[in-house]
Amino acid sequence: QVQLVESGGSSVQAGGSLRLSCAISGYTYVSRCLGWFRQTTPGNEREGVALIDTDGTTTYEDAVKGRFTISQDNAKNILYLQMDNLKPENTAMYYCAAEEFPDGGYCYTFTATEYHSWGQGTQVTVSS
Repeated sequence: QVQLVESGGSSVQAGGSLRLSCAISGYTYVSRCLGWFRQTTPGNEREGVALIDTDGTTTYEDAVKGRFTISQDNAKNILYLQMDNLKPENTAMYYCAAEEFPDGGYCYTFTATEYHSWGQGTQVTVSS
């Protein structure tokens, strides 16, 4: 079972930067999709922010394109989200997620219910 632990959340001023990290362990299969999601209100649906495939292909939500960068260190099994030029509307709990593909596959959706492994979340607060 894949286990994920986020870190790096903090409070920053608008225009600032943060780098979130997600330590991942317990992979079973080679093919997987990793992603960062946000939840602005507890209980609300988690929204996809950025995804990365095993081969490094990335996908971003339109609102963060050019400001956020998802990356992975395969040697250390760490997923990152570099967040630059932060805005108050980026305030949320951020979660990393993983979905493995036993028969091979690629990231195909931002729908949170399609991901079955989650971290506990890390809070990002951006003040104006």
